[in-house]
Amino acid sequence: MSYKLFLDDIRDVNMIYKKLTNDDFVIVRNFHDFKKAILEKGLPELISFDNDLGLDENDNLAEDGYACAKWLVYESGLDLQHLKFNVHSANPVASVQIQSLLDNYIKHLRG
Repeated sequence: MSYKLFLDDIRDVNMIYKKLTNDDFVIVRNFHDFKKAILEKGLPELISFDNDLGLDENDNLAEDGYACAKWLVYESGLDLQHLKFNVHSANPVASVQIQSLLDNYIKHLRG
């Protein structure tokens, strides 16, 4: 099953992609649901990353989009050679971290 994954704790798809809606993506709001969706459905055709994912149940900063990207690279065991992704985070430093990690890893896989 081909699907697109949208990681964001607050925003909906049409707030980022003007011609798309929530129906075009599987929406996940946190690190746990990000992992769960990928483990259950496989690697999506596209992942759209936010970084700052609010607070967890203990009012601590939740694991962020960078943690999701690190999980994909270092723990998921998935072949990311053909991964398509976009970083839509408003956090410029985190956006560069996510983009760089995934770009560099994919470049390494492709040789």
